[in-house]
Amino acid sequence: MNDIVDVLIIGSGASGAAVAYSLAETKMRILCLEQGDWIKQSDFPSNGRDWEARRYGDFDTSPNKRGRLTDYPVNDDNSIMKVANFNGVGGGTIVYTAHWPRMHPSDFRVRSLDGIADDWPIDYRTLEPFYVENDRMMGVSGLAGDPAFPPRYPAMPPVPLGKTGTRYAQAMNKLGWHWWPSDTTVATTEYEGRAPCINLGHCTPGCAQGAKASTDITYWPHALRAGVELRTRCRVKEITTNEHGMASGAIYYDADGIEHFQPAEVVIMACNGVGTPRLLLNSASSRFPNGLANSSGLVGKNLMLHPWPMVVGYTDERVDGDHAPMTSLWSKEFYETDPSRGFVRGYMLQFSRGTGVVNEAITSAAAGRLPWGKDHHRVYRDLVYRRLMIGVACEDLPEEHNRVTLDPVLKDSNGIPAAKIDYTISENTRRMMEHGIARAEEILTVAGATNISASRTLLNYPGHLLGTARMGTDPDRSVVNEWGRSHDVKNLFIVDGSIWVTSGGVNPTSTIQALALYIADQIKQRLATLFD
Repeated sequence: MNDIVDVLIIGSGASGAAVAYSLAETKMRILCLEQGDWIKQSDFPSNGRDWEARRYGDFDTSPNKRGRLTDYPVNDDNSIMKVANFNGVGGGTIVYTAHWPRMHPSDFRVRSLDGIADDWPIDYRTLEPFYVENDRMMGVSGLAGDPAFPPRYPAMPPVPLGKTGTRYAQAMNKLGWHWWPSDTTVATTEYEGRAPCINLGHCTPGCAQGAKASTDITYWPHALRAGVELRTRCRVKEITTNEHGMASGAIYYDADGIEHFQPAEVVIMACNGVGTPRLLLNSASSRFPNGLANSSGLVGKNLMLHPWPMVVGYTDERVDGDHAPMTSLWSKEFYETDPSRGFVRGYMLQFSRGTGVVNEAITSAAAGRLPWGKDHHRVYRDLVYRRLMIGVACEDLPEEHNRVTLDPVLKDSNGIPAAKIDYTISENTRRMMEHGIARAEEILTVAGATNISASRTLLNYPGHLLGTARMGTDPDRSVVNEWGRSHDVKNLFIVDGSIWVTSGGVNPTSTIQALALYIADQIKQRLATLFD
């Protein structure tokens, strides 16, 4: 049997890395189990000319399409949106776009402001110092002074607007709407040993240059030097409990399929908004018949995925295509609630560059823009490197029928039940989507684009995984308390996107990591009374 550790962390992605780094200063014995591998820089698709093709293969954001040995399947047949994740050291930060907005102060007070959903038990000011610490660790490029946010001060200059961003900015100026250069964790200068971006191509299938911050090259080197142990190819089956109802450790399979037990004094879940409820539900026992930490019945419920329609148009000249990082600027013009729009809450407009030659062909053929036959090449020449693209990042409100359960049939390669997703888009979100699509079409028209179209069914980008083990002060209405500890199991903590109460209308990684740092700080402050 493995020796007992003080802290056992499940998952090495955005939140697992941050909590490991923060707790390392306590000198406790800390072990992280990760079911994936280290991804070598030389293995990233951007080392080769086939990088776009590999976006649809071994570096696809969907585990069902990727199908690596380290992945687990997800039954998302009953969801218009598909799950996006990555299993490996760094987790989803390996394949994210590196877009780096924070939540707004209003996002934590939705109930108070709009009479819907629930307020968070913490607020923006509580997280602000941890946002700052996380920005320093990940390395943020951007421009201070954005009036849509409380003040923040990125360490590096923003990614240049380029031809694409300049077109967007000029259009927004004509319309009189807010825009600002995006914050991003793509280095624009040398930063903490990371080389600056050299515009190899879009960042999602991993950055071989190391310019894009992922936790395998930001947090983990610090945590490992401080004595944290990271054990890869360890797929956790269940969290065990003792006769007192406390978490006692985890059962996991190694790369050879051999089962092990790892005892621990404290267990921290960092497996994302699908992986964490899957594991908690699979850890049912006679004491916890409905799943571990699930006396509220809310484990797996209130799944939020951020519906994200993309609106595409084409210019009469070549713009940036796939050169430089994907996102160039954002707009918060429609972020806060305006009752005259016919829906509550709002959305961020995320302005993207175009795409590469292969992805243009694949996506345009699927959308019906690129015909087969004699006109194929002529139409393609009018599309390639001429794309403008605006994403509508819609706030997704919590609804209990949107949920993660255990699939009764589908299993992973170790026989562990797969997650099953049931998810529909609410009427409020549909109205929000249509409003955002109309505004994006208006912007693209002013920017000189034609051949404009919007995706209303292909909404599997980006598939953020939030809300399935929400935090709160009422044990009947939440899974963890206001500092991340399970109401039911006093030595079990959750630090990933599961604990979100509402989703905001922004990419979540910055806030997920700030929350993980905040919870780690709370653990350190409460070490003497942690289980009281």
